Amino acid sequence: MNTSRKRLNLHEILEIRHLTDSTFVIRFEKNNMNFSAGQHVCVGPPNGIHTREYSIYSAEDAPFIEILVKEVQNGLITPVLKKLKVGDSVVVEEPVGYFGLNNKEKFNKKYLFIATGTGISPFHCMVKSNPDLDYRIVHGVRTASEGYEKDEYDASRYTLCSSRDTSGDYIGRLTNYLQELEIDKDSEVYLCGNCNMIHDAYDILENKGIPNEQIHAEVYF
Repeated sequence: MNTSRKRLNLHEILEIRHLTDSTFVIRFEKNNMNFSAGQHVCVGPPNGIHTREYSIYSAEDAPFIEILVKEVQNGLITPVLKKLKVGDSVVVEEPVGYFGLNNKEKFNKKYLFIATGTGISPFHCMVKSNPDLDYRIVHGVRTASEGYEKDEYDASRYTLCSSRDTSGDYIGRLTNYLQELEIDKDSEVYLCGNCNMIHDAYDILENKGIPNEQIHAEVYF
């Protein structure tokens, strides 16, 4: 990597995977960038002035970094990112954030990961970075096609809640499923997704007796 590219924080795109018409994964050079599972990076097109926060999707020890992107029509960033190709570059700022696991205790805990849409991204990173993690994922989407790369999780640990079709593991809203779900009160619960889901899930979890200090949230949009 030449000095000018490094100074501009440019990372070459290595792969693009289109998961739906609007959602895709961008894989780009790691360039010795270290991060902890749950952190996010600000990414933008090489010639623009705007960036957007994306939770890192790939594992900590992968030789690349991936982000999961959903195109926002008329957005400043995502329509441009969608047009990029392998060999192009993206601007990537240093990883930040505290939405992570307690490394000293992570293999002595049970985890419940609750996500809507692309809010699954940090949990994909956590699971891929920690193969022995005792986890369960509840993923709320509109249609089952938005169960992004769900085969990468242990099927017995992953529940897809689809609210607008009948192809999910649970037919209905994620919050309805949570109300029915028996949750171990010792679980560490992580929430990532839209603010309405997080607000409603907090109430459900508190009613189920989950202590507030065991609930961790990252508002995605």
